[in-house]
Amino acid sequence: MKIKKFEDLNIWKLALKITKEIYDITAKKDFSKDFGLRDQIRRAIVSVSSNIVEGFEKNYNNEFIRFLKIAKGSVGEVRNQLYIALSVNYITEREFQIINKQLEDLANQVGKLISYLEKYKKINSPTRKTRNK
Repeated sequence: MKIKKFEDLNIWKLALKITKEIYDITAKKDFSKDFGLRDQIRRAIVSVSSNIVEGFEKNYNNEFIRFLKIAKGSVGEVRNQLYIALSVNYITEREFQIINKQLEDLANQVGKLISYLEKYKKINSPTRKTRNK
């Protein structure tokens, strides 16, 4: 299947799903009152889908790879902030496990796409030397 628009990207769909879950848990009692952590984790998770889209819309492989790497970094940031939220009892162990697993899956999928695009870039590079048979 050829991906023609960012809405076709499974990583974007998953990032959006996780964003909703992050917004839901950060709206809870104690978490909602910690404006610093609440706002930071929300900004970080919004950054994931935003960077996926921004990179895709550049229509240039190198830029897409660069923005996917930024998105992957933001996934790590969200995971770290979840650990903090767990340690200060803003979320339960179960909430942590569910969202953290989804974030790990997302990071893996983004990483695989980056690897694919980097491999594709090397294969189709105009400077790549071909051997004559």
